[in-house]
Amino acid sequence: MALSRVPHPRPPAEQRDGARCEDPVRRWYERELGWPVAPGAGPGAAVRLVTGVRFDVLRLPAEAGFATLRHLGPYAPVALHGTAMGLFVAAGSAEELPGLLDWLEWGGVPLDLTAIGSGGLIAAPTPPGLAGSRGAAVWLRPPEPGREVEAGLPSLTSLPARAPRTAARARDGSGTDPRSGSAAGSDLGRLVDAAATQCHRVRLRRASDQPLAFS
Repeated sequence: MALSRVPHPRPPAEQRDGARCEDPVRRWYERELGWPVAPGAGPGAAVRLVTGVRFDVLRLPAEAGFATLRHLGPYAPVALHGTAMGLFVAAGSAEELPGLLDWLEWGGVPLDLTAIGSGGLIAAPTPPGLAGSRGAAVWLRPPEPGREVEAGLPSLTSLPARAPRTAARARDGSGTDPRSGSAAGSDLGRLVDAAATQCHRVRLRRASDQPLAFS
């Protein structure tokens, strides 16, 4: 009489779920970097990075971003996704951006410069050495496993009392220059000022490339 083969016992449900979720991209971010991640919006969707915990991200046109990179420290990660660039900055920077732009006299100027902070999500760039899908976010300057990312991120130092703008612009150089010894004196201040300048130049250049409309 033939004996029926007894099937091997199935692993616990949590182990089966863990095996399905063992995505190499997610594993690199969670295990190698210790960064919080979130699943994609649907089945097969790319992993996303949670902002506002260990970093925030300044988002700007890639054309402006490339011109801004020299103002960024050597260990601050930089991501590229299509025509947009993401500059990684200290957590909490997103909340400071509006006030910082006002301080730097960019308030009210149309800029394609935004910040993603607490509660935000960005597409996780493909880790180095892995093949990403077409159109996926990529690292222009990837983070280094084993290095705490916070130490290399631009941050906003404490701000002194605001000096009158007239005194700041004294021709003899006296007074307080709003672009030194103030918010602009921090790494984040210099970076935001440079990014805003380049974003403005890109907008002006694109506007000048538009054909004239004649009635």
